[in-house]
Order: sequence, then C-alpha cells, then structure tokens
Amino acid sequence: MPLEIVTIPCRTDNYAFLLHDAATGQTALVDAPEPEAIRAALDSRGWTLSDIIITHHHDDHIAGIAALRSGTRVIGNAADAHRLPPLDLEVRPGEQFTTCGELAHVIDVPGHTVGHIALHLPGSHAVFTADSLMALGCGRLFEGTADQMWDSLTRLAALPRDTQVCSGHEYTAANARFAITIDPDNLDLQSRLADISQTRAQGIATVPSTLDLELRTNPFLRAGQPAIKDRLGMPDASDAACFAEIRARKDRF
Repeated sequence: MPLEIVTIPCRTDNYAFLLHDAATGQTALVDAPEPEAIRAALDSRGWTLSDIIITHHHDDHIAGIAALRSGTRVIGNAADAHRLPPLDLEVRPGEQFTTCGELAHVIDVPGHTVGHIALHLPGSHAVFTADSLMALGCGRLFEGTADQMWDSLTRLAALPRDTQVCSGHEYTAANARFAITIDPDNLDLQSRLADISQTRAQGIATVPSTLDLELRTNPFLRAGQPAIKDRLGMPDASDAACFAEIRARKDRF
C-alpha cells in the first residue's frame, strides 16, 4: 500500500512532509524546517519518527533536526555531509534506500544548491523535490547554473505523470502571477490561477501538486515548447537557454 503522506506547514512558508507506513508503524520526515509543527503533527497522530531525510543544507530545511533526531536515522547526500547535520546514512544520486518499508530513489537535482537531492518513492507515486521543482516554479540558482537546473528539471519531468510533487514552499500564488506573463494563452494555467486564488483564500495548501499539472502549466518545465520560445523572442534558442531566460525574468519579477 502507498504510504500516507502528510504536508506540514512550517515557519512562514515552508513545508515538511511525514511519510507513514500503517503496517509497520514507521514514520519518516522529509526536511525539518522547525521542530514544533512537526512534533504537533506526530503527537496528534500517535506516530514516532523513524527517519529524517534531508534534501539540502539550507537552514530552513534542517533547523529542526537537532531537536527531532533522538532515536531516528538521519539520511542525506554524502557529497554534502560536510555542511549537513551528522548523517547516519549517507546516500548518493542513483542509489536507493528503504524508508518506511518502501524503496526511495535518490535523484541528483543541482541548481538551487550543488548538493540538492530529490527522493522518488515510486510505490507511493510521490517525489520530494524541496527547492528544485516547485509548484509552478523552481528554486533560485544560489549555487548551481541554469544548465544544471534545466538538467535537474528534465530528470524530474521524466517521472510518471501521476507522481505527486511534494515541494518545499508555499510560493504558488506568486509563481502563478509570474507564469501567466510567460504563458498567457495557456488555458490550463488560467484555470490553475483561478483555483490557486480560491485555495489560498481558504488557507489551504497548494502543495503537493502533480507532475502532470506541472508539465501542463509550469513555465520552467515548458521552456522547450515552441509557443514559449516565440513568446520569449527566442524561437531558435536551445531549451536550456530559454529556461535560463525564464529564470532571469523571474529573478527580476
């Protein structure tokens, strides 16, 4: 059976995720922006944390680990171990490990940071992307290059279309306002923009989304589409170059 996935709002606009296996009672956490909201989510369900999985080293994804790690296994990218909390299991892109009785595939997604990883759990039809692929967006290029991020997004885009995209922030409304400037004739995007306004007005999270929805509406994934290239005035440019232009425009937006 697929794992139960719980989205936990943290800090101002972060999300953490709990993964729970009812058969074994094991519970994993993806990223730990703060301990209080995560503890409350665990306590309200009577769950005990087994694993903490780290996507990247930024403080708003690891600040709660010290307070939560007692009795848990902390898992992160071996290449980033020097700037992560102490790891009990070092993993590498292309490897697999088991959490909550399910295989997790480690995907290399540099761009936002050079050591960023995503976790794909095919049995639960979910990918945990943090600040790489986001709802209607992608992370800023703090350490990596546009080419690296485009390659990362291309890897994620190749996953099954029904995959839930569990990203790290509630940036969707702002991302939508930018996306419509890049892809104004996209009817799916227009519909999504209206849905986001209603959802956020009710205080409901827009995360997770689905990969299918992102492929149809996220301009950063659609950089290779002829209509997008024409809109950018770059009809003959490479997909990566068009992505770089979209990312630069978002930085100025």
